[in-house]
Amino acid sequence: MALISLEDLDGLDDEQMAEATADESEAREEMERQRLLNHWQAVGRTHHVSVPTEMAGPIQEMTRQNQQREQIPFTTISCQNKLGEGLCEEKLCPGGMWACVTQGEELYEQSISNAFMKLMCFICKENSAGRYLGMTIPIVSHIHLTQDGSAFEKDVQTAYYLPSEFQANPPQPADPEVSIIYRPPFTVLARTFSGTTTEETVSHQIHQLWEHLGPSEDFQRDSYMVAVYENPGVPRHRNEIWFLHREP
Repeated sequence: MALISLEDLDGLDDEQMAEATADESEAREEMERQRLLNHWQAVGRTHHVSVPTEMAGPIQEMTRQNQQREQIPFTTISCQNKLGEGLCEEKLCPGGMWACVTQGEELYEQSISNAFMKLMCFICKENSAGRYLGMTIPIVSHIHLTQDGSAFEKDVQTAYYLPSEFQANPPQPADPEVSIIYRPPFTVLARTFSGTTTEETVSHQIHQLWEHLGPSEDFQRDSYMVAVYENPGVPRHRNEIWFLHREP
């Protein structure tokens, strides 16, 4: 490998030096983009989902902005130290505007993964504001059980609560599969758990919470929500299972 001497460096003008620096920066940027895409593709395979190369940009943008996340402004009604193995909390979710995607794949985990990728594209730039909107947590998926309660229905709605600055005037999505809806306030009983969110793990959490609650007519038995606080690329990420109060 040829070495660059001080004389060689002296012979480079400022424009050449700037071009060399820009090329190196671009190469590092591309390597990081590819690394992140490879990681998400590996995670996607565990959910039987293919992450296309077009997702490289949104994935990189979400990773850069990871520390700037807005929490949905819940109001805590009550909190128990432990219920089973997880913290259990009753809380009120405020009324507000949500961006939603409904998917009906063969597996629950496929539906939520594909829906989240569509929401990522909306959040990152595919919106009428033409800018990164900002991330809110948690991302919430609404599931329904079949009539006999033995399995999940195929259609799952995955939703992103719009940041406070966009609640009054929501940006419109470029993707027709992303819809903006208003959800009135609702109360949930939330139990924390960690790890992946598949139909198997979510079903287990529902079963465990019912075991600890015992007979109760306060909550719906055919409809639940799953709240995810970290992106799918984070191992052992924090989740909650939400039991929905019955309408009065």
